[in-house]
Amino acid sequence: MSTVAVLGAGSWGTALAMQLARNGHQVRLWGRDGAALSEMRRRRQNPRYLPGVPFPAGLDAEPDLRIALAAAGAILIAGPSHAFAALLDLVVDEVRRAGGLAFASKGFEPGSGRFLHEIAAEKLGSSVSLALVTGPSFAREVAEDKPTAVTVAASSEPFGRQWAGLLHGGSFRAYYSADLIGAELGGAVKNVLAIATGLADGMALGHNARAALITRGLAEMMRLGRALGADPQTMMGLAGVGDLVLTCTGDLSRNRRLGLALGRGLTLDAARGEIGQVVEGIQTAEEVMRLAGRHHVEMPICEQVHGILFRGWTPAKGVEVLLGRDLKRETQ
Repeated sequence: MSTVAVLGAGSWGTALAMQLARNGHQVRLWGRDGAALSEMRRRRQNPRYLPGVPFPAGLDAEPDLRIALAAAGAILIAGPSHAFAALLDLVVDEVRRAGGLAFASKGFEPGSGRFLHEIAAEKLGSSVSLALVTGPSFAREVAEDKPTAVTVAASSEPFGRQWAGLLHGGSFRAYYSADLIGAELGGAVKNVLAIATGLADGMALGHNARAALITRGLAEMMRLGRALGADPQTMMGLAGVGDLVLTCTGDLSRNRRLGLALGRGLTLDAARGEIGQVVEGIQTAEEVMRLAGRHHVEMPICEQVHGILFRGWTPAKGVEVLLGRDLKRETQ
């Protein structure tokens, strides 16, 4: 079995570390908050993000990054997308020694809209293999060993198979894919669309509206994917429609909960305070609209979410604009 370093001790990083340990690997979980890591080590759980879920044997919380990386044959970054580049800078040499990097962050580089695998390739070089772990997977359910299926999209099939093999086991199924662009795109854009469906549900617009938003949101995702060269089948798989449905309908989703709060009339600051964790869809909305503009892709739902988050538009006005759009063919 392998020794794996998981960098990022939030809910998702902790849950993936637990799955790796359940599969018999030796796992060292590191995060930036040394005091929190020491508390996790003492209590054998993550009391802030996954309270009451005990660590399996083989998982150790390690406050010292150097120790966490020592002898690691595999490295996984699971922090928020805005911290990805800075965290990668800390471990470039270790990743090169390991020969590859897996990451489970969903989003784009703030300010540029670049994919995270592009950042990694720039910093590590094209010879270092990359893999993304994504798909419909709430951290708490993974931590509790409930049935879950994910996609591992990689720059090379052997590396994708390797990481799928590390994770696959018990109640957790992992499929490998060669479409990094499509997998990253699906995992990011679905967060913006989850805010939209949360808004609709917070406004009590009904189940019909929710289904319409998910379906037309998928159409927006596929249009952008087509412009970026993604495989359409990825958008129809776990990394696309699977993650989209889960995040838009499950109340464990922070993005959906943000939309629910905004739909009930809370301000953005109040909604963020109520959730108390990073809501990836806020920053992602900026980058999605940047990409859509760059590639001349129409994304009206994402545009309305962006306007509500950043331009002072009201949810009621967003609904009015979407319903007032001109008649058009569905499949275009």
